[in-house]
Amino acid sequence: QVQLVESGGGLVQAGGSLRLSCAASGLTFRNYAMGWFRQAPGKEREFVAAISWTGGRIYYQESVKGRFSISRDNGANTVYLQMISLKPEDTAVYYCAADRWGFGSQSKNEYDYWGQGTQVTVSS
Repeated sequence: QVQLVESGGGLVQAGGSLRLSCAASGLTFRNYAMGWFRQAPGKEREFVAAISWTGGRIYYQESVKGRFSISRDNGANTVYLQMISLKPEDTAVYYCAADRWGFGSQSKNEYDYWGQGTQVTVSS
C-alpha cells in the first residue's frame, strides 16, 4: 500500500521559513518524480514544484522561484520543500504527489499517488 505522509507545516510570520517533508512508503521511490502542490480555500489545487525521478529536472511555479527549493533523498524515501521569505499568499494546504517515471509534470493529472496534506499558514 502506497503512502505519502507530509509533515513540517505550521503557522509562521511573513518573511519566515518552513521545511516540508514527504515520506514515501510502499513504492520504489527512486522511480518516481515527486511534486508539491497547494490548495488555498476556495481555489483550485495548483502546482508548486517538482523534481524528476532522476533528480536532474526541477521545476517551480513562477511565484515561488527563488524562495522555494525542492530536493529528494532516495535513501530516505523523502522529498523536501524548503520555503523561505514566506508570504501570506503562500497560505494553503500543501500536498506531495508521486508520478512513476515522471519528469516533473506541472499537471496534477499526471500524478499517481497523493498525500493527505499539511497546512501552511503565513500571517502578515
